Amino acid sequence: MYRFVFTQVLSHLDPEDAHHLTVRALRLLSAAPVVKRFVHRGLAPRDPALRVQAFGVHFPGPFGLAAGFDKDARCVEAMSALGFGHVEVGTITAHAQPGNARPRLFRLPKERALINRMGFNNAGASAAARALGRVRGVPAVVGVNIGKTKVVPEAEAVHDYVTSAKELAVLADYLVVNVSSPNTPGLRDLQAVELLRPLLRAVKEVADSTPKRTPLLVKIAPDLADEDVDAVADLALELGLDGIIATNTTISRKGVSSLETGGLSGRPLKARSLEVLRRLRARVGDRLVLVSVGGVENVDDVWERLLAGATLVQGYTALIYEGPLWAWRIHRGLARRMRRHGVTDLRQIIGRTASRGNTLGG
Repeated sequence: MYRFVFTQVLSHLDPEDAHHLTVRALRLLSAAPVVKRFVHRGLAPRDPALRVQAFGVHFPGPFGLAAGFDKDARCVEAMSALGFGHVEVGTITAHAQPGNARPRLFRLPKERALINRMGFNNAGASAAARALGRVRGVPAVVGVNIGKTKVVPEAEAVHDYVTSAKELAVLADYLVVNVSSPNTPGLRDLQAVELLRPLLRAVKEVADSTPKRTPLLVKIAPDLADEDVDAVADLALELGLDGIIATNTTISRKGVSSLETGGLSGRPLKARSLEVLRRLRARVGDRLVLVSVGGVENVDDVWERLLAGATLVQGYTALIYEGPLWAWRIHRGLARRMRRHGVTDLRQIIGRTASRGNTLGG
């Protein structure tokens, strides 16, 4: 049914207009308590085998929604009701900003991909804090992804991130420092260790000061050289971060025909994202929580990322092509596969192929 709607209706709309239409529909779902709870009972992950704990937070399932879809924390309850084990909102900046000029979002259906140059369009940290502070009608695990306001110079980036962290850390189940989007000039320069260290240290002080100590993660780009991936991993261990999210979108155009500028996500990113995950696992073992995102389309991808060392897996782009039951199907398929292999706890498979051959196929 969804594929028919996508082919006949949504694919003919401007991608950003279609996204706004979807968000409005999801906000209506969030505002309807009875319907929201009914959907949540039917689609949210409930199999005990799917439950996983990461950095002290309990997740009902390992598969979550990546940042980029719900920029202003307006759809948290709806996306949780639709089966995502967690929802990462943002990227949120300290100050509201419109983002880059349209058009800035492009579908690549043949490649099952998207290109975006949104530029962190959002209503700002204060507006997101108000949205996150509302009482929820269904349970939800929420990550908050923060980035640099575009007009803020690099020299003031630490203060800008700290401003967002002070607004949002107390409302987040975990906090993410995003230094890896290609759509804010100079942002990726902050991945250099000498710039990243003071930034992460300052944000960590804020996260550590919340009543329950908010876990802190950093999100990195797939375009980092391998030695830079290692350097960020070492820095995360040095500073006592809780995890790394790998990876953001890529500026590479390998495997796609479009030359539109911006970050490429979806299927073409799959191989590099998995490669970075495996490198991180080899570097840090189980000392950090690894969250894998990039090119995740189905239960096979989620299974592979877990085996390679990810504790949590995220997706976004395939949601555009698969529809609202996507997360539910992945969690259902994952639970069935676990039963088929006699696995009763996700901890039994996380990182299983990181140090030896795969003994758990599809």
